[in-house]
Amino acid sequence: MMDRAALRLILLGVFLISATSDPVKKKKNVDIYSFYINSTVTSRYATTVITSRVANTLNESQEIQFEVKIPKNAFISKFRMTIEGKTYDGVVKEKEEAQQQYNQAVSRGQSAGLVKSVGRTLEDFKTSVTVAAFGKVTFELTYEELLKRHIGKYGLLINAQPMHPVADFKMDVHIQEKPGISFLEVKGDLSTGDLANAIKTTRAEKDAWVTFYPTQDQQTKCKSCGENGLNGDLLITYDVERQNPKGEVMVSKGYFVHYFAPSDVPRIPKNVVFIIDRSGSMHCRKIDQTRLALLRILSDLDEDDHFGLITFDSEVSLWKRELLKATEANLENAKSFVKQIRDRGATDINAAVLAGVDMINRHPREGTASILILLTDGDPTTGETNKEKIMSNVKEAIGTKFPLYCLGFGYDVNFDFLTKMSLENSGVARRIYEDSDADLQLQGFYEEVAVPLLTDIQLKYPGGTNLTKTSFSLYFNGSEIVVSGQITDNSVESFTTEVIALSKGNNVMYQDTIMTKDPSDVPPENEDFMQRLWAYLTVKQLLERQVLLNGQEKEDEKKEAIKLSLKYQFVTPLTSMVVTKPQEGEVEVADKPKEGEAPPGLPVIQSQHRPQSFLKASGYGGGARAPRVLHRQMFRKMTGIQHPIYDDAADYDHIGRWYNFLSVMHLLHLFAINQI
Repeated sequence: MMDRAALRLILLGVFLISATSDPVKKKKNVDIYSFYINSTVTSRYATTVITSRVANTLNESQEIQFEVKIPKNAFISKFRMTIEGKTYDGVVKEKEEAQQQYNQAVSRGQSAGLVKSVGRTLEDFKTSVTVAAFGKVTFELTYEELLKRHIGKYGLLINAQPMHPVADFKMDVHIQEKPGISFLEVKGDLSTGDLANAIKTTRAEKDAWVTFYPTQDQQTKCKSCGENGLNGDLLITYDVERQNPKGEVMVSKGYFVHYFAPSDVPRIPKNVVFIIDRSGSMHCRKIDQTRLALLRILSDLDEDDHFGLITFDSEVSLWKRELLKATEANLENAKSFVKQIRDRGATDINAAVLAGVDMINRHPREGTASILILLTDGDPTTGETNKEKIMSNVKEAIGTKFPLYCLGFGYDVNFDFLTKMSLENSGVARRIYEDSDADLQLQGFYEEVAVPLLTDIQLKYPGGTNLTKTSFSLYFNGSEIVVSGQITDNSVESFTTEVIALSKGNNVMYQDTIMTKDPSDVPPENEDFMQRLWAYLTVKQLLERQVLLNGQEKEDEKKEAIKLSLKYQFVTPLTSMVVTKPQEGEVEVADKPKEGEAPPGLPVIQSQHRPQSFLKASGYGGGARAPRVLHRQMFRKMTGIQHPIYDDAADYDHIGRWYNFLSVMHLLHLFAINQI
């Protein structure tokens, strides 16, 4: 039998090799001689085309990769490869059909890679193809998205990471907005250092152009660049002129879109209750960042706001039993309370949320807006733990009177549960990523809901049909309500919009009529954008409602979402893009990952490195997050400190090496206790 000390040395050597090896070997024998990014924004609807031309510089065939990152909010709508003059187009199919084609390719022994991963703000699309000696390939990917307005501005995020400096790199952005552009700013990693000199902006009344043409030398000199060239984002933020408080209405080819974002109304005082998870899993930096964010948020409350603080683990603690006015003295007392929040115990979400609802219900105030904000990082583990029962209790208690916003901290949280509970109560769920800026993420979310202007908003469109969502519980300053639909009679000469809402308890109405025959400001090449915008927004909202529906109604809306996705070739969570390669019908399938799926790397670890049987045999539970939980539990059990990867990053590129490290540590631990 091998000496135990020698075995330890071998295991340690395995770890050292893993820890020092480069996880991805980049090939140097390819030439990306052209890389173009062209983005056109027409009335907030952005269409971006990425075109990469690559040459195989070897005298033998080799596999060439294409990998780009796109915004999470976007739908891929086109992909094609051109090799030796022949074009291979990706085809969007229903997910089950695409999966069947993929499985058939695998069963035939053909290479068939599922293409899907998700990061913090971007998603990966990657594929590869074998190119003959000295041959060339052109990759072209198109994605579409409706830009959302956050805190008074829209953001167009474009990532560029060609893998090495490119002789002909160009990024062209054209923004066209009918009411005019009020401001425009360019920032991000790719606007730092020498790269700032490669950016040019041009403004006209209704148009803006941004070009980014860095030289090969400049491509190695930004903050996040190196010998592999560009690696980062360009973020273009802007807003439009808002001279008409009734909103902006556009009509084109039987479709309309209405952007509604009035700023001429007084802010509504709010009643806000913060429900903060202080269970044991919130320990260390999570609870530190939560305290820091709360202290900043309290400083931002207006004096006519009323607020409450609730912390919970297996017990629920109220700072005060009633809502208090945000006076200087009350805020100072609240900050002292926040500084004393410590992690401990289990997680009773049901009792905590019901306590928050009761606090608001017992102190109603006319002409105000009430908001409930829950922050948690895990599942309910004590008290009422049945999630369906919790959602039923909360929905009954709130009774549509005010929204519930759920913030899920990290990847251990049951995000589907939080999403459904928030949507059932007119709110939204947001993931807070475990990173060094988690406190800023929390504060940023609060800023989005800090200034309510209207409540109970109803939008009506006589002569409109197939409308997107037209009822909203709250409108916040700096946001925007968007409604799109079809016009029932294309021969009508005018189209009327009507908005009814409450402002500080008083009814307000916005009514507008536009002439449908007026010349369109939309250029001919973009004239179908409004139809695609309507389809995009409709599919997004149908997918969102899937969480809430059951039975036949759910199935009918799912079919409608699939129908529209296939018609407009959108890659959504219900559809996939099938890419058939020239090599004897090899198949790849591009999926749209949903929020809540594990970060890149985790599914690979689960399926290839450690089966569930190993996890259970080792005393660590199962489930979709088991590998990650195993890492954490082993590391903390043996070192007593936080796992650096999860405390510090949404970047999981080195997860494999950490896995090997922890596996070795686990085996050494078993040696130490004489179990092997």
